[in-house]
Amino acid sequence: MPEPDNSLEKERELLAAVANKGAGTKIKTYAKLCGPGWLQSAITLGGGSLIGALSLGAIGGTNFMWVQPLAMILGIIMLSAIAYVTLSTGQRPFQAINQHVSPVLGWGWLGATMLANMVWCLPQFNLAYGAISENLFPQVPNAGKEGSLIPILIVCTIALAVATLVVFSYGKGSKGVLLFERLLKIFVGLIVLAFVGVILRLTFADSSNMQWSSVLGGLIPDFSALFRPAESFQSVIHQLDAGPAKEWTEKIVSKQRDSIITAFGTAVGINMTFLLPYSMLRRKWGRNHRGLAIFDLSTGLFLPFVIATGCLVIATATQFHANPENYNYTKSATLVETATAQLGEPAFNKLEDADLKQNLKAIYTAMPGQKKAKATLELMEVRPSQWELARSLAPLTGAAVAQYVFGFGVLAMALSTIVILMLINGFALCEAFNRPNDEKLRRIGCLIAGIVGFFGPIAWGKLSAYLVIPTSVFGFTLLPIAYITFLLLMNSKSLMGDNRPEGAARIRWNILMITATLVATLGAGWASYGKIGWWGPGLILTFGVAALLTKRSANPGAT
Repeated sequence: MPEPDNSLEKERELLAAVANKGAGTKIKTYAKLCGPGWLQSAITLGGGSLIGALSLGAIGGTNFMWVQPLAMILGIIMLSAIAYVTLSTGQRPFQAINQHVSPVLGWGWLGATMLANMVWCLPQFNLAYGAISENLFPQVPNAGKEGSLIPILIVCTIALAVATLVVFSYGKGSKGVLLFERLLKIFVGLIVLAFVGVILRLTFADSSNMQWSSVLGGLIPDFSALFRPAESFQSVIHQLDAGPAKEWTEKIVSKQRDSIITAFGTAVGINMTFLLPYSMLRRKWGRNHRGLAIFDLSTGLFLPFVIATGCLVIATATQFHANPENYNYTKSATLVETATAQLGEPAFNKLEDADLKQNLKAIYTAMPGQKKAKATLELMEVRPSQWELARSLAPLTGAAVAQYVFGFGVLAMALSTIVILMLINGFALCEAFNRPNDEKLRRIGCLIAGIVGFFGPIAWGKLSAYLVIPTSVFGFTLLPIAYITFLLLMNSKSLMGDNRPEGAARIRWNILMITATLVATLGAGWASYGKIGWWGPGLILTFGVAALLTKRSANPGAT
């Protein structure tokens, strides 16, 4: 018998041996066997979550600590359901959806996954180039600025080549898969440890203004942040007249909403719902692995994600949210205009950086009421650059080392996310042609996503790392497709047979899944409405009606 089958049989024997044992024994065994959950963690702890968490901390402070844990809890519910369905039936989900639910949902899920892979690849290359040009080698010309495209092309080519090499090695059998997953475990662990170190340093630093009471209070969901500015902004807005106050309120609330939606969109994306079942099937997991799968998601995905993103939010909130010490005074158009008028344009343009900062700070301090309030809001709402964000590590490493630690960390996160996105796209293309074991087709699918992302820094360099925000908002609008699909699969008697939960178990699953689906659907409708008006919710509704109609015609009388 081949070696992989022997390994699988030993794995099944271990699971059977602890099936009726206590929690401690199960945890020890499960910890040795988990893997797919860490794959999920590698993709969600990428550039999207990094920028999403940093953006939350900068715009909302620790008041937004609740956003990413809540998003991940809802995501874990759906991923656990996806794992339960897949491991109970052993069927490839795309084929099962088309046969037992609706071809519209099946093809919609697959198409949306591939689209999300390509869209999300774009900011990862931006992050990689930004890490090199802003943190590691600031002398390299920045994308979107005047200069040669050659450095951009070189960096993107190297990133694509490295990602391609790793992705292609994934198809070399079970040993390659296990090695890949072990490397990801190490990488995710290092990310978590790095930012835990920052928070520990801030906790015991005499000069730190971090307050754990505010952090813990921020874990309590406060949905008013979707409709009104954070208190630090609100106190300044109150100093303005009615017209400007309304304008700034709408502007800040819009940024807060985008940051919250980005956090939800990067916690669990539609492409993650595709990766999980196929990574489990690739490892030949079955019904005996259902308990392991939930443990795998809880430890390999939930805990690292919540700890790492929580530390990111705290670090950024402490250093950047409404913190005058870190204001970049050149970012206020009102302040620069006032300084130019007072000093004269020739004299203003001749100021060196240190003198410029000193002069702007003095002029800002002396500005009258409403004018100063406007300048303050302009300074507070600026998103920190990657160079500035690196200072979030300064309390642990020092300012100079922080740039290199942050730069290498961001570069590694971006590359790992590119790898996973390419990998998912390869699986998806194989499913589209019903050739799951076609290695050449898988590699073509991988390259499609990678090549699309390659052009991110060239086309959208000026957006830099924050290209993550619009792409995540877009990706979030696709998520209900997956949630609705697997909600229907879980309740499909024709697919699940005797494995379909019944009685109290079925009620629990449906309450949890319907809650997650409603949140995702309402959030997607709201996000799309904010970008393209009623066309967004209209398209979501149209897709849902089409899916229901095809379900009835394809499976008359199905329960």
